[in-house]
Amino acid sequence: MITGKTKLLGVIGHPVEHSLSPVMHNAALAKLGLDYVYLPFPISPENLATAIAGFASIGIVGFSITIPHKQAILPLLSTISPIAQVIGAVNTVTRQGDTWVGTNTDVEGFIAPLQTTYHQDWSQKKAVILGNGGAARAVVAGCIQLGLAEIHVVGRNWQKLQAFRQSWQNSPFADQFQIHEWTELPNLLHQANLLVNTTPIGMYPHINDSPLSSQEISYLPQEAIVYDLIYIPKPSKFLHLAETQGAIIIDGLEMLVQQGAAALKIWLQRETVPVTEMRQALQNHLGI
Repeated sequence: MITGKTKLLGVIGHPVEHSLSPVMHNAALAKLGLDYVYLPFPISPENLATAIAGFASIGIVGFSITIPHKQAILPLLSTISPIAQVIGAVNTVTRQGDTWVGTNTDVEGFIAPLQTTYHQDWSQKKAVILGNGGAARAVVAGCIQLGLAEIHVVGRNWQKLQAFRQSWQNSPFADQFQIHEWTELPNLLHQANLLVNTTPIGMYPHINDSPLSSQEISYLPQEAIVYDLIYIPKPSKFLHLAETQGAIIIDGLEMLVQQGAAALKIWLQRETVPVTEMRQALQNHLGI
């Protein structure tokens, strides 16, 4: 029952129709019995500043951010958390007093299934990250937080890789990862304990694509963890190939759930939120 007293949360993006955030957040809010609603707001880049000013005037409690606003939002915020500053992107904004405060829960979302499911001494492990776009930034930061011994970022375009490395120069993470061209992958995979796909290759509707071939994945050591940020299809072709080779696989659905749960805790100022209901709502929605 939505009334004039119902508090507003939401997600901004362009487009935003595909976002699954309303599904999981509204399930959590219903479980908690709170008079809140979480809505999708399609906002084009040229209207971003106007929209955020409008959000302040109507008293929105907080909102999530998806493509293409994660970096463009930065000048419109009064405070940006240290982790969001390092990554250079914000995915969660909260109204505090008369100011907007931004942070990034993607890092927490990425590392959550690694910490809760695989109790390892990460300081002895090596990670290989496929791709050097926006998603790779949170994964690099997550691997650094976990304390991995080596972090290798692999891309197909050397100029973009160099720009990726250069963009970290003023951060404390600047010297904590290495960049490599795609041709170096076979040597890197032989030593990789964690392999992460941050590229969109294999995402629906291109379900028969994979960033790596079965042969390339076979270079991995036994019991390597292969993590794909993609969650549709489930599993992706990449994860299917990895599982066939005996790897431990993680898909992007859990990252989506955990980053959302972290955001909801901030907005509601709660220690816990109903993560199980959030996950189940997404699984029901996706039919998995």
